[in-house]
Amino acid sequence: MKPKVSAQTGQMTDLLFTEKDLVTSLKDYIRAEENKLEQIKRWADKLDVLSAAATQDPEGFLGHPVNAFKLMKRLNTEWGELESLVLTDMSDVFISNLTIQRQHFPNDDDQTGAAKALMRLQDTYQLDTNTISTGDLPGSSSAASQQTALTVDDCYDLGKVAYSEADYYHTELWMVQALKQLDQGETSSTVDTVTILDYLSYSVYQQGDLERALEFTKRLLELDATHQRANGNLKYFEYQLAKQKKVEKREEGEAAEGRQRRETRGRPDDYLPERRKYEQLCRGEGIRMTPRRQSRLFCRYYDNSRHPRYVIGPVKQEDEWDSPRIVRYHDIVSDKEMEKIKELAKPRLRRATISNPVTGVLETAHYRISKSAWLGAYEHPVVDEINQRIQDITGLDVTTAEDLQVANYGVGGQYEPHFDFGRKDEPDAFEELGTGNRIATWLLYMSDVQAGGATVFTDVRAAVWPRKGTAVFWYNLYPSGEGDYRTRHAACPVLVGNKWVSNKWIHERGQEFRRRCSLQETD
Repeated sequence: MKPKVSAQTGQMTDLLFTEKDLVTSLKDYIRAEENKLEQIKRWADKLDVLSAAATQDPEGFLGHPVNAFKLMKRLNTEWGELESLVLTDMSDVFISNLTIQRQHFPNDDDQTGAAKALMRLQDTYQLDTNTISTGDLPGSSSAASQQTALTVDDCYDLGKVAYSEADYYHTELWMVQALKQLDQGETSSTVDTVTILDYLSYSVYQQGDLERALEFTKRLLELDATHQRANGNLKYFEYQLAKQKKVEKREEGEAAEGRQRRETRGRPDDYLPERRKYEQLCRGEGIRMTPRRQSRLFCRYYDNSRHPRYVIGPVKQEDEWDSPRIVRYHDIVSDKEMEKIKELAKPRLRRATISNPVTGVLETAHYRISKSAWLGAYEHPVVDEINQRIQDITGLDVTTAEDLQVANYGVGGQYEPHFDFGRKDEPDAFEELGTGNRIATWLLYMSDVQAGGATVFTDVRAAVWPRKGTAVFWYNLYPSGEGDYRTRHAACPVLVGNKWVSNKWIHERGQEFRRRCSLQETD
């Protein structure tokens, strides 16, 4: 079975270079075909001149024995050689290369996933379709934006993906954008205005807007008066609209209700009740930090009660949030260490999983879109050193912690709101590990992100932004062992760039609870 391609940047980079190699191979094939045609053309031109002269006086031409001999030779030998040249398939090398590389190509599911990622970014960061279509995204460089415009066909395909999911809100948005670009003079070899209007009329009808559905249908019929479905829809929409107006005249209350229904058209509600809050925080909106509370957050040099490793060279610690307490450590790992961690993880990156709350089994989920790999301390001295550093700084025993998890979020990559700890209704969440619940989380940012990619805490409305070489730390449990539900958090979608993180989940077993008070707030 062909492996699924995701928006993980490492694999996408490989695909980019694969395509570059294929373009080189394609150009080699074109040159070979051009050389072949040039040989045929030269031969044809030579014979054209010869036959023109010969046919003016055939008997005189053939009366010369050399000409007679060369005619026999050409017809018996040279035309056969020409036939072989014409039949030579110059595409063998290119087709062979393409066949080999095709096994690594994305499939229909991958393309659909990429389309959904674009729409996810559109919603989260409140981007209009024209902004996305022109490629002029917040945080993107002007050089990159010049190469990233969406064509009419691209917009149409995005609309079709939404339509196939019965997502008529996004269908309308992207079909309108495709129509706009057609109206502005852009051409398409695969889709026309009639087809787009057909999708538009149905998508707005499904959202309850009969008047616009009728408007799009009429415009379609102006272009194609014989369109069977549109003619049927025209009669149906006119009938329904007339019926609706009669009701509105008879009962003013129902008319008000109808207006309200049309005014609330838009994104449908989904499974995540805190969606709006989550997306606001991702945009940097709605963060609840008063000036008074802000004044109590400090930066300091921290040595964890004069730990031998940090007495002379303490680490830089910054308060990110007060309740629950979230701290950030600056310059905690070097660029060289981070590159080694990425290098070790890249060959093993797989679609990230979550622990099933019922069975405890690790499985993929649509709300966590990233690639991850696990690194044990024994695999490289750098991993062992980072583990030791986490233990020295936090004062927590990491021998019972999970391996270092490395994750890569490509464009659109995210992890929706979740808890790191196992809740009361998940008694078997970490039973297989036998190390108790996740007491604390250490999250290391191993890249800067041009736009998006924040870590947000939806319950307390906090946001922490990625900064390369820094790590944030918080406790998931109270000293009593009860879960701190204020730590519900999410990884916002990456809008531009890519996000590398590594995290260490520290477990209860092996901890001296009195040592937790050095960082844990008392409630």
